[in-house]
Amino acid sequence: MTTKVLLVGESWVSSATHYKGFDQFGSVTFHLGAEPLVKALKGSEFELTYMTAHEAAEGFPFDMAGLEAYDVIILSDIGSNTFLLPPAVWLRSETVPNRLRLLKAWVEKGGGLLMCGGYFSFQGIDGRARWRRTPVEDVLPVKCLPWDDRVEMCEGATPEVLQPDHPVLKGMNGTWPFILGVNEVELRDGAEVLARVPEEQGGHPLLVLGQHGQGRTAAWTSDIGPHWLSPAFCAWEGYGQLWKNLLGWLAEARD
Repeated sequence: MTTKVLLVGESWVSSATHYKGFDQFGSVTFHLGAEPLVKALKGSEFELTYMTAHEAAEGFPFDMAGLEAYDVIILSDIGSNTFLLPPAVWLRSETVPNRLRLLKAWVEKGGGLLMCGGYFSFQGIDGRARWRRTPVEDVLPVKCLPWDDRVEMCEGATPEVLQPDHPVLKGMNGTWPFILGVNEVELRDGAEVLARVPEEQGGHPLLVLGQHGQGRTAAWTSDIGPHWLSPAFCAWEGYGQLWKNLLGWLAEARD
């Protein structure tokens, strides 16, 4: 059976100015951040659609029928404004359906929603991701802080597994490779914490599961690739197993 997954975000454009003595020129580079996940799911029962951040402004569904095409939706490193300010609103002052409210209703009907960490996830760098007090935050098993929520761990942190027998962690024995940061969040009542940062480094939740309505939700508070995930984590055989287990668990509500 094929599980249809929509990954939204995980792309950015950077510009640079290059100075060479008297002369200078500019360049623009487009980056994709989900290659490790794309590679891990290739050829599996999970059919992944990768919608980049700039595509999501107009490409993310504006109706329930569009959302119903997917079993699981992943929001990763993309702020709420991309969904709230599509060109119709930002440029032409028109009205459109509120896609954050649609996502909440989709979860309540049985959809599986995962938010992954990054500089524009949860509340994000300088608080600019702005997921706090949105309908999407309502369904997550965690709450966003009202400020810059990044926890940078340049010394590295080895995750602690709290529930090794949980189905999401099946086949993931042994020590996990290190990570370099997470978004700090607050747990909701009833949330299940499967893994966290070591207590001496703050004990911040890393992998949290929950339920809203008929749907299942999860929060992974680190990246899905570099820089917060080390290359060793992305190359680890448990990396692909983790995502397959987690996506399968999220999709179960749709069965």
